Amino acid sequence: MAVLAAALMTLSPATGCSRHGPSDDGRAPHRSAAPAQSPTPSPSASRASGSPLAVKIDNVPAARPQTGLDAADVVYAEQVEGGLSRLMAVYATRLPKSVGPVRSARESDLELLRQFDEPTLAFSGAQRKLLPLIHRAPLRAESPDEAAAAYYRGTSRAAPHNLYLRPDRLLRSAPGRGALTTGFRYGPAPAGGRPTASRTVRYPAARFAFTWSARQGGWQVSMDGTPAVTTGGQRLAPPTVVVQYVEVRSSRYHDRLGNHTPYTETVGSGKAVVLRDGRSFDATWSRPGATDGTTFTAAGGGPMDFADGQVWVVFAAAPS
Repeated sequence: MAVLAAALMTLSPATGCSRHGPSDDGRAPHRSAAPAQSPTPSPSASRASGSPLAVKIDNVPAARPQTGLDAADVVYAEQVEGGLSRLMAVYATRLPKSVGPVRSARESDLELLRQFDEPTLAFSGAQRKLLPLIHRAPLRAESPDEAAAAYYRGTSRAAPHNLYLRPDRLLRSAPGRGALTTGFRYGPAPAGGRPTASRTVRYPAARFAFTWSARQGGWQVSMDGTPAVTTGGQRLAPPTVVVQYVEVRSSRYHDRLGNHTPYTETVGSGKAVVLRDGRSFDATWSRPGATDGTTFTAAGGGPMDFADGQVWVVFAAAPS
C-alpha cells in the first residue's frame, strides 16, 4: 500500500505523452484537435456500438467545473501522483455533447476496464512505456493521435486543462444499459443502515465530500471543499455513492521526480460503505477476476442494491 509524497500536478513529457509526442504536459496533441469538422464517427464507431465509452477526466481545481460529468452512468474516483485525484466517467445510456477536460490514462485503468466488453477509452495520452500496454489491451484506445477530430481545445482555460471530447465522433449512439457490465444491482435498499448527513473521503492531497440532499434525491458532491457543479451550474448529486476500500500500491511508472504512480487494485475483495437514500450501509465487495463485475453484499448477507441513477465509486486505501 502506498501513500505517496506530494509530486507534480502534471506528468513530465516522458510520462504524459501520446505515441508521437507530449499531449498531457500543457502542449497540444501531435495532431491538431480541430472542432470544425463535421461530426463523423471514427471507423471504430460501428464496432463500439455495444460497448461503453470511458473518459479520463481531470480533477484538479483548474479543471473545474467539468463538462458532461452529470451524464455519466458511473464515475470512478482514483488517487494519482502527489496524492491528487482523477476521474473515470463511463457512458452507456446517453452521450453528452462534450466531455472534459480529458487527461491521461494510468496502468490501473486497464484492469478496471476489463469488466466491460471492449470499451472505448478516451484519454489525452500516457507514459511512453505504458502506451504499448494500452494498445494491446482489449479496448479501443482513442487518444488525439487516433481520433484527432473528436477532440478540441477550449479557449477559457490554459493547457493542459482545456482538452475536450465530442463523444458523437467516437460512437454513433449510446450503447444502452446492457453495456454496463459492472456487476452492480439496482433496487430497494436493504433493511438497516445508519442515518447519514455527509461522508468525506480523503486522499493525501485531495478530498471528496458527499452531503445528502432530500430535495435532489442524491448526495451533493464537493471536491477539495468546493461544491461540484456542472458547467451549467447544476449541483452534482448522484443517488448512490460507494466508498470502496482497496489496496493502493506503487505501479511500475513514475513522474519526472521519480514518484511512482499509485496502482489501484480493483480485483479481489474487501470492505465498502454504500450511501443511498440518506443512509450509509456497511458492505463487502468482490471481483474475482478482471473480466468480472463487482458485486456488493450488505452486512446482513443479502445483495446491496443501488438506487437508480448515477453511481460514484470512490477508491480509498484500505487501512493497513
